Amino acid sequence: MSTENLNNPSPTGTATASATSAPPRGSFLANLAFNIIIPVFILSRLSGPDSLGPSLSIVIALTFPIGYGLWDLRQSGKLNPFSVLGVVSVFLTGGISLLQLDPKYIAIKEATIPALIGLAVLFTQRTRFPLVKTLILNAQLVRIDALYAALAERGNTAMFEKRLSQASLIVAGSFFVSSTLNYLLARIILVSPPGTTQFSEELGRMTALSYPVIALPSMVILMAAIWFVFSQVKKLTGESLETFLVDQGG
Repeated sequence: MSTENLNNPSPTGTATASATSAPPRGSFLANLAFNIIIPVFILSRLSGPDSLGPSLSIVIALTFPIGYGLWDLRQSGKLNPFSVLGVVSVFLTGGISLLQLDPKYIAIKEATIPALIGLAVLFTQRTRFPLVKTLILNAQLVRIDALYAALAERGNTAMFEKRLSQASLIVAGSFFVSSTLNYLLARIILVSPPGTTQFSEELGRMTALSYPVIALPSMVILMAAIWFVFSQVKKLTGESLETFLVDQGG
């Protein structure tokens, strides 16, 4: 899965605060352009010896996702661990390519990042702040106190927590699947020696394919996990989900 595009939950105290103080974030199209389209175009079309060349094309292509990630950090004003992983991942890709190391190291890197996120999901499940619970039960979206009061009234708090744990397993599993697919995709596509035009073009092809082949299916699984949790709200509280949503109108 692409690690540059995950959102940063930021709880706030009231609906008004959420509506008025939430920092601007990059749009989906901007994410797609800076993280996928522009780098792919540079690597696949401008890496020839009569253009930028293999090394310079990699450097310029990687400045776009790095620059966009730093801009997003400045706009949000908050350090997003997922964004940090994304920037680190891009730096590693550039470093491995420019040092002309064996392409297998890029495959290992591509597999390691989502695997670490999957492990983090499982590890935090045993802490006070499970990652998936923090993402899904975002105070900007859900009135958490009201939700848990309704669950307690029906004696279904433990059951809801169990459903959140099941959703965590689904999400962690999606990252492990992404890790495996990332590795296989890199090993299949990156076959030319680093430092060559062919390698730069293959890197662009891998970047282009990683979105439809890996990122989109993983996002679908994540959305399914969120839907699974929210579908339990009515069953366990007797109230519709809208009852517990924050009024974004202020």
